[in-house]
Amino acid sequence: MGASRPYNPKYGVNMMSTAKHRWRFAIVGLVVATSVLSATAQETTGRRIAAALDEFVKSKSLAGAVVLVADKDKVLALESVGHADIEHNSLMRNDAVFWIASQSKPITAAGLMLLVDDGKVSLDDPVEKYLPEFKAIRLKGERPETTMSVRHLLAHTSGLPFQSAEERPTLDKLTLKEAVTSYARTPLLSEPGSKYQYSNAGINAAGRIIEVVSGMSYEDFMDKRLFGPLGMKDTTFWPSEEQVKRLARSYRPNKGKDGLEATTIVQLKYPLSDRKRQPMPAGGLFSTATDVAHFCQMMLGGGVYKGKRILSEDAVKELSRRQTGKSLKVSYGLGFATAGDGFGHGGAMSTQMWIDTKHGLVTVFLVQHAGFPGNGGQSYGAFRQAVAKEFAAGK
Repeated sequence: MGASRPYNPKYGVNMMSTAKHRWRFAIVGLVVATSVLSATAQETTGRRIAAALDEFVKSKSLAGAVVLVADKDKVLALESVGHADIEHNSLMRNDAVFWIASQSKPITAAGLMLLVDDGKVSLDDPVEKYLPEFKAIRLKGERPETTMSVRHLLAHTSGLPFQSAEERPTLDKLTLKEAVTSYARTPLLSEPGSKYQYSNAGINAAGRIIEVVSGMSYEDFMDKRLFGPLGMKDTTFWPSEEQVKRLARSYRPNKGKDGLEATTIVQLKYPLSDRKRQPMPAGGLFSTATDVAHFCQMMLGGGVYKGKRILSEDAVKELSRRQTGKSLKVSYGLGFATAGDGFGHGGAMSTQMWIDTKHGLVTVFLVQHAGFPGNGGQSYGAFRQAVAKEFAAGK
């Protein structure tokens, strides 16, 4: 038998056991107190950063914003400022939904790199290996001298234009198969690899490769292989009725350029929840600051998120390193804009995300603006300066 334990007849309890329970309660209490202090510090930091945007809201050059700062493991600041809907006096909230537009590009590129990791696609494979339609592509009536590769698609050096004539009046009109067929009929603007030409068509073609190789629809593949594992629960091509209620309204400068007026997302067809709209790899996603941060944290973590490997380190390096030639002015990776201190991407409604590899930080700036009146265009810079002041970082 084990040694006897002290017993207190007054209370009818084992005193050693009680002491252990008290010690456990003390530890739990310390953890809770630490968590509360951490949350309070995060909130205070977030408010200081968001305060840098107050003047833009007061001057009516910025409707509202959600800003977030994180390291690879945790959120350091998350705050909202201004209005999601000025006319209805709806304040911006931290879980507001935004059309992140071209921030979809690096997310799609990461999706394709999952297939590279699987050994099912090579970046230097000819595009026509997966999309036979591209055998018909011509440059000035002739077959291009350089064979277009998958790498060219993701680096905007394919020679493809921004869109095809069939992708009008909105960019979500065609299925990916139909879109690829329209690109094959569209003359190239330049020899593959020779110039940087920002191209929705190239990224959409990459999305179609995902379908062909995986045997799944592009949207299902992204849900299963990326959004699900990263916990990106609000990231979608079709915001639900509940998400539409959280959707930040879009604004543009009024005619006098001295204030804001509401507008719509003219690149997409309404209602946004209509599944007849086609998923657009180059710019169709809606998301929240928290969801975008999950993706960026994975990239900052070298492909690991919350201890789980999503992408290989090699895949992250390919995505984030400069892929455009030294003779080209634009520094671009695979789906990501690149610079000396990191990589990231913006969107048509002035959204931004940046992975600062020098300081180990992620910054997310979500707004819905098709242009700014007054000094509103300086709001992102003000946000980055505030982050630099708090964390000695910034681009």
